[in-house]
Amino acid sequence: MEKALIIEDDKDISELISIHLTDMDIEVDKAFDGKDGLMKALNNKYRFILLDIRLPLLDGFEVCKRLRMEKDNTPVLMITSKSEEIDKVLGLEIGADDYISKPFGIRELIARIKAVLRRADQYAKAADEDDVELRCEQLYINVGMRVVEVNGKRIELSPKEFDLLVYLASNPGKTYSRMQLLNHVWGYEFEGFEHTVNSHINRLRSKIEENMNKPEYILTTWGVGYKFREN
Repeated sequence: MEKALIIEDDKDISELISIHLTDMDIEVDKAFDGKDGLMKALNNKYRFILLDIRLPLLDGFEVCKRLRMEKDNTPVLMITSKSEEIDKVLGLEIGADDYISKPFGIRELIARIKAVLRRADQYAKAADEDDVELRCEQLYINVGMRVVEVNGKRIELSPKEFDLLVYLASNPGKTYSRMQLLNHVWGYEFEGFEHTVNSHINRLRSKIEENMNKPEYILTTWGVGYKFREN
């Protein structure tokens, strides 16, 4: 049976979600503060994690950030009590896969969980089926192993930075708008978060480019979006 982790300090909400996940044949672990939730997440294998932002001891942002620093790519759906854009943007920037705002309906929650898992399965399947190696000058990418090297040196990327790089590098010379990249890498189909793409592009460039002001690999198509250089 698959397992999920709910990190939520509101015990009533946690119990309600748990009941519905159990009905889906998903075993549930619970944590009611960020510190305990982080320990459970790092020491167990979960299909996905539901993570509240406002938590005692460690907030949800810090929990998610530390998970990604530990190379834990478990899908994370963040729960916020606010609908403010800053919460959503920050969650995306530190590696969350989706978010949902309180109050939410169970049907909406289940739909978002299924969407997150579907995208995660698609990436896993691609990695298993295609042991692809991409090379361009001094940049090397092993898609299946999720390894990136520049000049023979291993470069550490976040999951979303890696997915963004692979998508661009797999289609050299093709320009993608920010919305196209957002939809493919994050799965969002609405406007308003294109700056998340910009910040990820900037971080990618800081890691793989010798000179960010004169990028060699990830190029800007002015007024349109970004592309990976043609070999």
